[in-house]
Amino acid sequence: MPSNQTSPSSDARASARIAVIIPSYKVTRHILGVIAAIGPHADAIYVVDDSCPDGSGRYVQQHCTDPRVRVLFNPVNLGVGGAVMAGYAQAIADGMDVLVKIDGDGQMDPALMDDFTLPILHGEADYTKGNRFFDLEDVRAMPRVRIFGNAVLSFMSKISTGYWQIFDPTNGYTALHAAVASRLPFDKISRRYFFETDMLFRLNTVGAVVLDVPMQARYADEVSGLRIRKIVGEFLVKHLRNGVKRVFYSHYLRNMSIASLALPLGLVMLGAACVYGGYHWVHSAQAGVATPAGTVVLSAALLMGGLQFLLAFFAVDMASVPVRPLHLTASVRRQRGVLQQQQDPQAGRAQP
Repeated sequence: MPSNQTSPSSDARASARIAVIIPSYKVTRHILGVIAAIGPHADAIYVVDDSCPDGSGRYVQQHCTDPRVRVLFNPVNLGVGGAVMAGYAQAIADGMDVLVKIDGDGQMDPALMDDFTLPILHGEADYTKGNRFFDLEDVRAMPRVRIFGNAVLSFMSKISTGYWQIFDPTNGYTALHAAVASRLPFDKISRRYFFETDMLFRLNTVGAVVLDVPMQARYADEVSGLRIRKIVGEFLVKHLRNGVKRVFYSHYLRNMSIASLALPLGLVMLGAACVYGGYHWVHSAQAGVATPAGTVVLSAALLMGGLQFLLAFFAVDMASVPVRPLHLTASVRRQRGVLQQQQDPQAGRAQP
């Protein structure tokens, strides 16, 4: 067996095909500059016009001469997630190996693309994403509302996705190995602003390795449609839903450990402490008498015991982050090869 079937090598890196996906919606002022800044390492560029009212897709077709560019059109507006997944699907069908997503508004520097693709090509990760919070000087330059919003969303994301080591979950500068993308349920992934976070949840369910990449965002005259106050409630509900699903999948369906016992015990003890202690506190207050010492001690013991069990659960959960890249496993690589051969027998034989 050739060695490049078990781990990426310099030969695999040289032969890997890299695609850039650019969702296009009201970015006519910036998109040509973004495309022009994409270096020669990209083999294909997919501009996905998400039913843009400004006709940005047609604008690219008329003014861009880069032979790598292909414009796709969504007949209806599907949101950023729908546009990206349309680009993913076409890139996978064309036999691409690494799928890089860059926004068309100029906030993301295409010159950083190697920082996102090399960890995947070197077998260190399945999915890389940007993190704008590594450099304190860069953080000071960010709008305060973005700092606060991302801090809140990052904390919720850690619980719902299981990737405790990452930050800035809504960052849209990402790269994904095509073999891992082929295993994701595109029809179930959120298509709008929750897309990046929902992607992380789906990646955890298949055991993909995710890596943060330090980057600097650029804020100029671009217009963002994201309003933190409008999406906090929606995000909270979706994080709760995904968190419950992830815990069930990770600690009860696919595997069981001490965390599987610690979580229910912790929740039951905390609930008992709140109900038992709260009832007696209210009863004593109404009667105008002191709460018996035994009642206080028992409530405190239940509370402390519940907290200890929950901390034990989180300790195990944090240690359960995937560490072996999924795209290196033989079954995934075989599946990828079979899919490519079904789509194009010649391209399938040409892949490493």
